[in-house]
Amino acid sequence: MTFSPVPNPFNMAAHVLRHAADLADKVALSIVASEGSQDWTYAQIDAAVRGCATGLLGLGLQSGDRVILRLGNSADFPITYLACIAVDLIPVPLSAQLTAPEVAKISANIQPALTIQSDETPVASGAVLNANTLQSLYNNPPAAYAMGDPNRPAYIIHTSGTSGQARGVIHAHRAVWARQMMWDGWYGLQQSDRLLHAGAFNWTYTLGTGLMDPWALGATALIPACGTDAGTLPALLAQYNATIFAAAPGVYRRFLRAVVPALPHLRHGLSAGEKLPEDTAILWRKLTDTDIHEAFGMSECSTFISGSPTRPAPAGASGYPQDGRRVAMIQNGAPVLAGQIGAIAIHRADQGLMLGYLNAPEETAAKYDGDWFLTGDMGQMDAGGAVTYAGRADDMMNAGGYRVSPIEVEDALTAHPLIHEAAAAEVKIKQDVCVIAAFYTSADVIDDSELAAFCAENLAGYKRPRLFIRVETLPRGANNKLLRRVLRQDWETANGQA
Repeated sequence: MTFSPVPNPFNMAAHVLRHAADLADKVALSIVASEGSQDWTYAQIDAAVRGCATGLLGLGLQSGDRVILRLGNSADFPITYLACIAVDLIPVPLSAQLTAPEVAKISANIQPALTIQSDETPVASGAVLNANTLQSLYNNPPAAYAMGDPNRPAYIIHTSGTSGQARGVIHAHRAVWARQMMWDGWYGLQQSDRLLHAGAFNWTYTLGTGLMDPWALGATALIPACGTDAGTLPALLAQYNATIFAAAPGVYRRFLRAVVPALPHLRHGLSAGEKLPEDTAILWRKLTDTDIHEAFGMSECSTFISGSPTRPAPAGASGYPQDGRRVAMIQNGAPVLAGQIGAIAIHRADQGLMLGYLNAPEETAAKYDGDWFLTGDMGQMDAGGAVTYAGRADDMMNAGGYRVSPIEVEDALTAHPLIHEAAAAEVKIKQDVCVIAAFYTSADVIDDSELAAFCAENLAGYKRPRLFIRVETLPRGANNKLLRRVLRQDWETANGQA
């Protein structure tokens, strides 16, 4: 498939709501709960977005001003997000659960002209608008879309990366145009679809896959109401005739512990955020008779490698570079041969790639190796183009000179019937001596010899853990990504090796 260049002039919000006129009465958004839903048609969303945009300008905001959004899973979030973008204000979505010190730290970097929030948490600087006042703006006359250079900033999101420190990622209006590569390359999205996404609105995975993409195509977005437990998601899929389900692997695991009813409308699931365990995909297939299509991406470029209904990923692989993407495995500044492990990289010309990190030009420049943007993740591409994820660059383990992916070890461990979750990390047991350690959660401690024997049946000798450590929980970041470095650091500190 050939993708045309982004139009110029362009506005992201206008693109997302391009079906507002021809699908005026169709439901664009349903905030769903077992007791009922709050529905918004395309006409209602469009009127609220453009009315809100008029109201924000009436407050004195000007083009380029940054607006922090701290709103929960209500229609207020996407309405305000698109309202800002419609008139060249720059929304900065943040979690409504952040503490005051966390918000203060981010605000000092963002320097917002306004913070819009659904609670009374104080912020460090700028004016504050609460949700009740916000909703009064929706009835204003519609603002005209501000059309302009597709490369100008549209929104800022935050990612922790590997450092654990929140970094602002600046995206251009063109980013939404590039997302069309996912419609066939990952989702198999159709205008008739009802896509239920289990994430929070402030997460880029939810904003893109759960809202912006369905609307840009004219489909219906289903979002669980605030406080929805993962155990109720199977019933919600059935109740609201969802055709596609999107979530992170951790949500899938909790989902599959619940009673899963018949889901005759469901076509498939989508997974992103971290590597999907094979046993989770197998159980999902058994209970729903559908597949999960996985994608690899990052906040700086969203997803660009994926399987899809028309081109499923081979067993163990994350998928293929989406049509229109230039992806390579890089080592020492050049692509490696098929089958070799390298750094997963995407070409700097990709329309979905970020403009840069906020107030961090040196850090932005450091992410590039020539024309390639380095993701910080490792992988290998076979001769057919399928990419197998091998873990974070700093998560890769070394065993006797062999590079070992933690994902492979974790997949073997989670196949054990008594293990709930597992993580593998290389830990230092004495000076210049490191071994592979397996951290796991379970109802009780499992005998080391049993686990060693189990691993011996599933892993080559050099890949097998030498330590087995039961933990109460596995540390995860804000987007549910496994933090193996925290396990490694904590163990080495506790054992005098830090």
